[in-house]
Amino acid sequence: MTASSKLDFNPYDFEFHEDPYPIYARLREEAPVYHNPELGFFAFSRHEDVLNGFKDAERLSNAHGVTLDAAATGPHAELAASFLAMDPPRHTRMRNLVSRGFTPRRVAQLEASIRQLATEYLEPFEGQNDFDVVHDFAARLPMDVISEMLAVPREQRDALRAWADAMLEREQGVQDVPPAAVEGFFKLREYFGALIGERRKSPGSDLISALFDTAIDGEQLTDDEIIAFCNLMIVAGNETTTKLIGNCVYWLARNPDQRAKLDADNSLIPGWIEETLRYDNSTQIIARTTTLDFEMRGVQIPKESRILLLIGSANRDPLVFDDPDTFNMARNQSEMLSFGHGVHFCLGASLARLEARVSLEELWRRFSKLEVDESRARRVHSVNVRGFSSLPTRI
Repeated sequence: MTASSKLDFNPYDFEFHEDPYPIYARLREEAPVYHNPELGFFAFSRHEDVLNGFKDAERLSNAHGVTLDAAATGPHAELAASFLAMDPPRHTRMRNLVSRGFTPRRVAQLEASIRQLATEYLEPFEGQNDFDVVHDFAARLPMDVISEMLAVPREQRDALRAWADAMLEREQGVQDVPPAAVEGFFKLREYFGALIGERRKSPGSDLISALFDTAIDGEQLTDDEIIAFCNLMIVAGNETTTKLIGNCVYWLARNPDQRAKLDADNSLIPGWIEETLRYDNSTQIIARTTTLDFEMRGVQIPKESRILLLIGSANRDPLVFDDPDTFNMARNQSEMLSFGHGVHFCLGASLARLEARVSLEELWRRFSKLEVDESRARRVHSVNVRGFSSLPTRI
């Protein structure tokens, strides 16, 4: 796309997935409230507008899901709806219920087991010449952490990860959920439906069992609601952390000046994670639906319009971040919107940060000289998520 070409933003386009940031820059400058009538959405690209979009639960609703896919409002939408696709006050009650599994104390208690898992996956590659950071490590550890919380047996986790991966992947030219993603969705539903049936007969100390005896507005959670929560944990709680770890390794390899600083001082690992979250976050786009007509920066937005909050663009807004296209671990990243804001701030943010920190500490302790083989790296093609499905490295 040249500087004089027509501004055409299509979040399904594979070229956009490879590098969205030039398009984001043009959107912020030329059309901060962008309208794509063909695909039926508006997009907010400036930090101020994305932040206000997260705050505005009155005009921007989650009730129709957080993805642009037509399936989000199709005949199976209710089956996929988790508390992520709810508005207050029910969202608040459901969130408060689920948040018991993500208190700072409970998350902190997971550090030892996460470190043990990281060691278990990395030790076999000591003395080897190469391994795939994503396939062999980053895609496995977060799945294990979430699976432990849900008490999913280890031998069944590879299948769950494959179905979750399929749910994310999009096909070139297909502007909705492809058949493989639909199949992955129903495979996960079938699996968790059976698992919930087993747990009802024999409850344990896992998060699924804890949801059986809880109620919202005096009503017990249905199996469909619990299944939707499990799907959310497996897809959002696993996939985004997997992509975060891979993105961290990739961008450090692309920035040797920052890598030299990390080599000299491993205490910079948290800054490495935070800057990756800002610079190239695994969650790029979140959708909302308008509840009324309103005007935004001179653009009329009708009721029931789909709005895309471009998190990846907001995190590179030069009005908020100095030199935003430079990867700098020492910068102040406190204004980034990678985990959202307000009532929908990511419930698993502290867990994701912990998993990333422990994973990278153990990885860098063993393989600080690794090199990324970009020629064989493979990106996920997704509307919402950005990262790698494969990231081969040389040790």
